[in-house]
Amino acid sequence: MITVAIETSTTEGSTALFRDGELLFSQAFQAGRNHSSLLFVSLQKAVALAPLGRGDQIVVGLGPGSYAGVRIGIAAAIGLSIATGASLVGIPSVAALARGKYLALGDARRDTFYFAQLDDGQCLEGPVLLTADALAEKLATFPPEWQRIASEPVPGISGLTLRYPSATRLGQLAMDGVSIVARDHLEPIYLREPHITTPKPRK
Repeated sequence: MITVAIETSTTEGSTALFRDGELLFSQAFQAGRNHSSLLFVSLQKAVALAPLGRGDQIVVGLGPGSYAGVRIGIAAAIGLSIATGASLVGIPSVAALARGKYLALGDARRDTFYFAQLDDGQCLEGPVLLTADALAEKLATFPPEWQRIASEPVPGISGLTLRYPSATRLGQLAMDGVSIVARDHLEPIYLREPHITTPKPRK
Protein backbone atom coordinates (compact mmCIF):
# COMPACT_ATOMS: atom_id res chain seq x y z
CA MET A 1 0.00 0.00 0.00
CA ILE A 2 1.14 3.55 -0.79
CA THR A 3 0.79 6.26 1.87
CA VAL A 4 1.32 9.91 0.94
CA ALA A 5 1.55 12.45 3.78
CA ILE A 6 1.06 16.23 3.58
CA GLU A 7 1.79 18.70 6.39
CA THR A 8 1.29 22.45 5.86
CA SER A 9 0.09 23.83 9.20
CA THR A 10 3.24 25.87 9.95
CA THR A 11 5.85 27.94 8.11
CA GLU A 12 7.71 24.71 7.26
CA GLY A 13 5.73 22.35 5.08
CA SER A 14 6.64 18.75 4.25
CA THR A 15 5.58 15.73 2.25
CA ALA A 16 6.44 12.05 2.51
CA LEU A 17 5.68 8.82 0.64
CA PHE A 18 5.74 5.26 1.96
CA ARG A 19 5.32 1.97 0.12
CA ASP A 20 4.38 -1.02 2.29
CA GLY A 21 5.73 0.78 5.33
CA GLU A 22 9.06 1.76 3.76
CA LEU A 23 9.88 5.46 3.47
CA LEU A 24 10.68 6.25 -0.17
CA PHE A 25 10.50 10.05 -0.12
CA SER A 26 10.58 12.85 2.44
CA GLN A 27 11.01 16.56 1.80
CA ALA A 28 10.59 19.72 3.88
CA PHE A 29 10.27 23.21 2.44
CA GLN A 30 10.12 26.73 3.81
CA ALA A 31 7.15 28.58 2.41
CA GLY A 32 6.09 31.19 4.95
CA ARG A 33 2.31 31.34 4.98
CA ASN A 34 1.97 30.36 1.31
CA HIS A 35 2.61 26.68 0.61
CA SER A 36 0.98 26.41 -2.79
CA SER A 37 3.84 26.30 -5.29
CA LEU A 38 6.44 24.37 -3.29
CA LEU A 39 3.87 21.89 -2.02
CA PHE A 40 2.81 20.82 -5.50
CA VAL A 41 6.41 20.52 -6.69
CA SER A 42 7.18 18.28 -3.71
CA LEU A 43 4.03 16.21 -4.20
CA GLN A 44 4.86 15.68 -7.86
CA LYS A 45 8.28 14.30 -6.91
CA ALA A 46 6.71 11.97 -4.35
CA VAL A 47 4.00 10.40 -6.49
CA ALA A 48 6.41 9.99 -9.41
CA LEU A 49 8.20 7.35 -7.31
CA ALA A 50 5.07 5.30 -6.62
CA PRO A 51 1.80 6.38 -8.28
CA LEU A 52 -1.30 6.30 -6.07
CA GLY A 53 -4.37 4.17 -6.75
CA ARG A 54 -7.41 2.70 -5.05
CA GLY A 55 -6.48 0.98 -1.79
CA ASP A 56 -3.80 3.59 -1.08
CA GLN A 57 -4.15 6.53 1.34
CA ILE A 58 -3.36 10.22 1.64
CA VAL A 59 -2.88 11.58 5.17
CA VAL A 60 -3.05 15.30 5.97
CA GLY A 61 -2.21 17.33 9.07
CA LEU A 62 -5.41 19.15 10.08
CA GLY A 63 -3.81 21.74 12.40
CA PRO A 64 -4.25 23.71 14.50
CA GLY A 65 -2.00 26.22 12.81
CA SER A 66 -2.00 28.45 9.76
CA TYR A 67 -5.58 28.85 8.52
CA ALA A 68 -4.51 29.16 4.88
CA GLY A 69 -1.76 26.55 5.13
CA VAL A 70 -4.01 23.80 6.49
CA ARG A 71 -6.66 24.50 3.87
CA ILE A 72 -4.07 24.34 1.08
CA GLY A 73 -2.89 20.94 2.32
CA ILE A 74 -6.44 19.59 2.52
CA ALA A 75 -7.31 20.93 -0.93
CA ALA A 76 -4.22 19.29 -2.42
CA ALA A 77 -5.11 15.98 -0.77
CA ILE A 78 -8.71 16.11 -2.00
CA GLY A 79 -7.58 16.83 -5.55
CA LEU A 80 -5.08 13.99 -5.45
CA SER A 81 -7.73 11.66 -4.04
CA ILE A 82 -10.21 12.52 -6.80
CA ALA A 83 -7.55 11.91 -9.45
CA THR A 84 -6.30 8.59 -8.04
CA GLY A 85 -9.09 7.07 -5.96
CA ALA A 86 -6.89 6.94 -2.85
CA SER A 87 -8.66 7.37 0.50
CA LEU A 88 -8.24 10.41 2.77
CA VAL A 89 -7.10 10.39 6.41
CA GLY A 90 -6.85 13.38 8.77
CA ILE A 91 -4.63 13.61 11.87
CA PRO A 92 -4.00 16.61 14.19
CA SER A 93 -0.72 18.23 13.18
CA VAL A 94 0.37 18.43 16.83
CA ALA A 95 0.52 14.61 16.89
CA ALA A 96 3.41 14.76 14.41
CA LEU A 97 5.76 16.99 16.41
CA ALA A 98 7.74 14.26 18.20
CA ARG A 99 7.68 10.84 19.81
CA GLY A 100 7.15 10.09 23.48
CA LYS A 101 5.40 12.33 26.00
CA TYR A 102 5.09 16.03 25.25
CA LEU A 103 2.90 19.10 25.50
CA ALA A 104 2.16 20.93 22.25
CA LEU A 105 1.71 24.69 22.60
CA GLY A 106 0.96 27.50 20.20
CA ASP A 107 0.07 31.17 20.04
CA ALA A 108 -3.53 31.35 18.81
CA ARG A 109 -3.42 35.17 18.74
CA ARG A 110 -5.94 37.55 20.36
CA ASP A 111 -4.47 36.74 23.82
CA THR A 112 -5.22 33.01 23.56
CA PHE A 113 -3.11 29.88 23.19
CA TYR A 114 -3.65 26.29 22.16
CA PHE A 115 -2.63 23.31 24.25
CA ALA A 116 -2.49 19.57 23.67
CA GLN A 117 -1.10 16.67 25.70
CA LEU A 118 0.31 13.77 23.66
CA ASP A 119 1.91 10.43 24.32
CA ASP A 120 3.69 8.93 21.30
CA GLY A 121 1.31 10.54 18.83
CA GLN A 122 -1.91 9.87 20.75
CA CYS A 123 -3.80 12.98 21.88
CA LEU A 124 -4.63 12.54 25.56
CA GLU A 125 -6.10 16.04 25.82
CA GLY A 126 -6.84 18.75 23.29
CA PRO A 127 -6.06 20.60 21.20
CA VAL A 128 -7.96 23.19 23.26
CA LEU A 129 -7.97 26.98 23.39
CA LEU A 130 -6.84 28.60 26.66
CA THR A 131 -6.21 32.06 28.07
CA ALA A 132 -2.70 32.91 29.25
CA ASP A 133 -3.65 32.37 32.91
CA ALA A 134 -5.37 29.05 32.18
CA LEU A 135 -2.37 27.85 30.19
CA ALA A 136 0.04 28.77 33.01
CA GLU A 137 -2.13 26.87 35.50
CA LYS A 138 -2.30 23.86 33.18
CA LEU A 139 1.48 23.75 32.62
CA ALA A 140 2.14 23.95 36.36
CA THR A 141 0.46 20.56 36.84
CA PHE A 142 2.95 18.68 34.64
CA PRO A 143 6.31 17.32 35.84
CA PRO A 144 9.53 18.25 33.99
CA GLU A 145 9.64 15.03 31.94
CA TRP A 146 6.75 16.34 29.85
CA GLN A 147 8.62 18.22 27.14
CA ARG A 148 7.09 21.50 25.92
CA ILE A 149 7.10 21.75 22.12
CA ALA A 150 5.99 24.55 19.81
CA SER A 151 6.59 25.51 16.18
CA GLU A 152 7.30 29.14 17.03
CA PRO A 153 8.02 31.09 20.23
CA VAL A 154 5.01 31.42 22.54
CA PRO A 155 4.79 34.71 24.50
CA GLY A 156 5.32 34.21 28.22
CA ILE A 157 6.34 30.54 27.95
CA SER A 158 9.93 29.47 28.59
CA GLY A 159 11.71 26.15 28.17
CA LEU A 160 10.21 25.45 24.76
CA THR A 161 11.67 23.08 22.18
CA LEU A 162 10.94 24.50 18.72
CA ARG A 163 10.00 21.87 16.17
CA TYR A 164 7.77 21.57 13.10
CA PRO A 165 5.19 18.84 12.51
CA SER A 166 6.58 16.19 10.17
CA ALA A 167 4.83 14.62 7.18
CA THR A 168 7.00 11.54 7.77
CA ARG A 169 5.62 11.21 11.29
CA LEU A 170 2.07 11.76 10.00
CA GLY A 171 2.53 8.88 7.57
CA GLN A 172 3.79 6.60 10.32
CA LEU A 173 0.84 7.45 12.55
CA ALA A 174 -1.62 6.81 9.71
CA MET A 175 -0.10 3.42 8.93
CA ASP A 176 -0.31 2.51 12.64
CA GLY A 177 -3.89 3.79 12.89
CA VAL A 178 -2.97 6.30 15.62
CA SER A 179 -4.66 9.69 16.16
CA ILE A 180 -6.85 9.45 13.07
CA VAL A 181 -9.71 11.89 13.64
CA ALA A 182 -11.24 12.02 10.14
CA ARG A 183 -11.63 9.83 7.08
CA ASP A 184 -12.64 10.92 3.58
CA HIS A 185 -14.32 14.17 4.74
CA LEU A 186 -11.56 16.45 6.02
CA GLU A 187 -11.92 19.78 7.81
CA PRO A 188 -9.25 21.96 9.47
CA ILE A 189 -9.15 21.85 13.27
CA TYR A 190 -10.60 25.22 14.23
CA LEU A 191 -10.35 26.13 17.91
CA ARG A 192 -12.68 29.07 17.28
CA GLU A 193 -14.47 30.68 14.38
CA PRO A 194 -12.20 32.61 11.98
CA HIS A 195 -11.92 36.31 12.81
CA ILE A 196 -13.62 38.27 10.05
CA THR A 197 -13.40 42.05 9.89
CA THR A 198 -16.47 43.63 8.38
CA PRO A 199 -15.98 46.70 6.20
CA LYS A 200 -16.84 50.06 7.69
CA PRO A 201 -20.02 51.60 6.30
CA ARG A 202 -19.53 54.32 3.76
CA LYS A 203 -20.44 57.80 4.85
